[in-house]
Amino acid sequence: MKTGLFCNYENHHLDARRTIFEQVLLVKEAESLGFEEAWVTEHHFNEFNLSPSILLLLAHLAGVTSQIRLGTAAVLLPFHQPIRVAEDIATLDNLCSGRLAFGVAKGGPFPQQNKHFGVTTQESRTRMLESVALIQRLLYETDVSFNGEYYQCENLTIHPQPLQKPIPIYVASGDNDAIEFAAENSFGLMGGPPFSLERLRKTVNKYREFNSSGAEKFLLARFFFVGKTHDEAVNEALPFIRHFSKEMTANSTQVMQKSPQQPAFDRTNICFDEDYLIENSIIGDVNGCRDKIKKFQDELDLSTLALKPSSFSLQKNRESLQRYNQEVRNYV
Repeated sequence: MKTGLFCNYENHHLDARRTIFEQVLLVKEAESLGFEEAWVTEHHFNEFNLSPSILLLLAHLAGVTSQIRLGTAAVLLPFHQPIRVAEDIATLDNLCSGRLAFGVAKGGPFPQQNKHFGVTTQESRTRMLESVALIQRLLYETDVSFNGEYYQCENLTIHPQPLQKPIPIYVASGDNDAIEFAAENSFGLMGGPPFSLERLRKTVNKYREFNSSGAEKFLLARFFFVGKTHDEAVNEALPFIRHFSKEMTANSTQVMQKSPQQPAFDRTNICFDEDYLIENSIIGDVNGCRDKIKKFQDELDLSTLALKPSSFSLQKNRESLQRYNQEVRNYV
């Protein structure tokens, strides 16, 4: 199992420049500790998560790192023109010397994103799947002609070509059509911090129904803090978890008001309650974190565990990553 860093560019101090460069420092810290991967999320219209320009952020990380694999977690494809995404991804793969991984998602549940990008929630998944299909062809073929429901091109060849053939692709979705699509193409899967173990287990099992050999490519992101004691870890992470819980609970209420047919959020699927998030995150003392990681490994056959440091303090997060590297990593 590889260890990764999950990067949200949280604006704790209401200082954009500080936020961006503190996240860069954590990525460089992770690389110095031998972490294999760093994954950057995409968020829009959010004063707390400052990562709308995900590929620009990754281009910067490509320039300040040399070993760690850099991943998108994930490009919200319905909000982007896929021909341009293919060009950017190919360019970025060259910039980072073939260290890129390409995670994709449909976006949501964030109604503002769909509203301002002019994409309905009903069409988001279809756009994502069609976009991936076109990008795949553009990255590795020449004179591509494509006639989809949303995207078209004729005799198109992009430049430059990517270094990797192929660039690893991951799909962040629990939808059956998307899981089947990922399995048929041997793409990896991604699971976010609030998704329950039960939901993730179902996702992996569904994938294996279509592809029995590819399900080991599973990336799990989890909120993380390892402290000297369990109580110290929880107390340090709780303000971060509480902020996330309040923000996402308010957002999910908005989703339900706008889409009454939307299934209610529940603990067997996805949950934003702070006690649930603490329990289902990797937060605790050394032994507790070891046990939680071992449980996720046994249940999901992880290829990558992406840790989301969950303190408002840069120094505390660095100490937590160092403690993980010294006292947890070699025991799981």
